[in-house]
Amino acid sequence: MEVNRELVQQVQAYVHSFYQEHISDKFVFHNVEHTDSVVKAVRLIGEKMERIPESDIQLLEIAAWFHDTGYDQGAVDHEKRSADYAETFLAEVGLHIDLIEKIKAIILSTRRFFEPTNELEQIMRDADFSHLGSEQYWDRCSRLRQELLMTQQDFKTEVEWATYEVDFMTRHQFHTLIARGLYDQDKARNIRRLKKYFKRVQLADEGTELLEKKKKKKKKKDVPDKELKQLNLGRGVETMYRTTYRTHVNLSSIADNKANIMLSINAIIISIVVSNLVPRIQDNRLLAVPTFTLLAVCLLALVFAILSTRPKVTEGKFSREDIRKKKSNLLFFGNFYNMEIDDFHWGMMEMIKDSDFLYSSMTRDLYYLGVVLAKKYKYLRICYGVFMYGLIASVLAFAAIFMFTG
Repeated sequence: MEVNRELVQQVQAYVHSFYQEHISDKFVFHNVEHTDSVVKAVRLIGEKMERIPESDIQLLEIAAWFHDTGYDQGAVDHEKRSADYAETFLAEVGLHIDLIEKIKAIILSTRRFFEPTNELEQIMRDADFSHLGSEQYWDRCSRLRQELLMTQQDFKTEVEWATYEVDFMTRHQFHTLIARGLYDQDKARNIRRLKKYFKRVQLADEGTELLEKKKKKKKKKDVPDKELKQLNLGRGVETMYRTTYRTHVNLSSIADNKANIMLSINAIIISIVVSNLVPRIQDNRLLAVPTFTLLAVCLLALVFAILSTRPKVTEGKFSREDIRKKKSNLLFFGNFYNMEIDDFHWGMMEMIKDSDFLYSSMTRDLYYLGVVLAKKYKYLRICYGVFMYGLIASVLAFAAIFMFTG
């Protein structure tokens, strides 16, 4: 059997199924999307090289589909496993042994530091690294870093990763003239952007180190032993607090909007029922039950909607003794609106000076925000439940009345 388009399609379907069943989601770089892009690249390069026949391009496509299937058992020796998987499948479909060996050689040419010995191997290697000269480089680069961390616990700092990428990109060269024409310009642009990024992270890293040294030197020279124990929480924790606060505020806004919707709807229904249905009860006594049921449902839903938005204001005052004992939370207006401005200012300065006090106040504030949110959503859930089931019951009651009177 010789290669043909039907065989290439068979291989494509098999490899797609293989990735779904055998390749872990942790391989976010060496996934089926990467394989698909390599297949497209080998065809693009092969078609532009006029002396490469269609049969060889199809060989390249088959090799490209199989070249990373060995990742089902990890990165080590994956090329050898990929070649073996290709041999097993292609032998089963009856492909000629010489063509199988040719495909295996193309797959094995993707090994690290391998020097290609013919044009097909050159095309395969160029296609495998085609992302270096494309807009997808930054996405693929971040995916590779993520994959190394998840599969090999290989963590690199921003400076280490930028150093590695700059070194790799500047040493790498495409083998074929066609690939150079297709990818070198964009690759050069990516290298320039990468070098700028490297300078930024290097300066940031050097600045951080210098700042830490100055802080340590100043602490040793000027600060008492007690203050040396203050918690160094860093930007990550600050981002966590900022994000959590924003989430709480957004959830509170969503709850208020939902409550306002229920207030408006039920108020409209009550006004319509009172003006249109209640006067008709004298003519048809049977309308009394569903009408007053609907009114009761709407009033009850209104009550719970109001409860979910009703503000609760506390005493609004903490003493200096409470602040000294770190029992106060000056980040919420309900805790300080009755305090004297001097006491409030003093308390805020005490909190700012003590990072432990500051972060514990923020934590306490988040907790009580969560408690308030829980009450809001509890009342809202009851409100929507009453409205939904009550409305259904009322409509069914009206339907029964009209069927009975009809």
